[in-house]
Amino acid sequence: MAALRSLLFMLILIVVTPPYTLLVILCRPLPHKTRRHSVVPWVNFVIWLVKHLLGIPYRLLGAENVPAHSVIVLAKHQSAWETFMLQEVFRDTVFVWKREIKYIPFFGWALASIPMIETDRSATKAALTSLVDQGRDRLANGYTVVIFPEGTRSKPGSKNRYKVGGAHLAVETGAVVVPVALNSGEFWGRNALFKKCGTVTVSVGPGIDPAGLSASEVLARAETWIEAEMARISPQLYAATP
Repeated sequence: MAALRSLLFMLILIVVTPPYTLLVILCRPLPHKTRRHSVVPWVNFVIWLVKHLLGIPYRLLGAENVPAHSVIVLAKHQSAWETFMLQEVFRDTVFVWKREIKYIPFFGWALASIPMIETDRSATKAALTSLVDQGRDRLANGYTVVIFPEGTRSKPGSKNRYKVGGAHLAVETGAVVVPVALNSGEFWGRNALFKKCGTVTVSVGPGIDPAGLSASEVLARAETWIEAEMARISPQLYAATP
């Protein structure tokens, strides 16, 4: 049944996504907020499919740490699951994407029309300057900026090197950093066609005020909390954290 659900999910997206993204592309002349809100019905539809067709809902821990104002979210990244579901946890989100994604037919074209925040994910001064310029604009307009500091999806039970871009944005703008741990990869593997039913745990940590801290200090605090929380919500996969 899980395999059948997964195939049906992909079939529905193949049918629904191309015409909807064309409508989003036609919204390019409209104001930024209107363009961003134009994708909300599609995202909500996908979220419904993920919960009820794939059978991968989530439980939210630390709901009291979800702010009403715009922040920078540094989140664990294990699958495509969180690119949809974090939009339900946090309001008015924009994601930091590698710019190559915008060349993907339909899906990437729609992202370029919103737009999200483009980056080449290098640590060069030009890349960080571009991230700060775009991020400052989105935060000033009331968006929450979601960044995956590992840069790419990590396998459950492992971690990639955390990159400083999101923490640098926080120091430059003064925006609070909210760390997020989640175990979506246990049910929706990287590039996996077939998903497994199960409840993902999404844990939201206390905000980190960057005032008086360096970017490396902000990143270290976020990384320490996320990895310790991963060991708590998936103890069978992560070694105990001191």
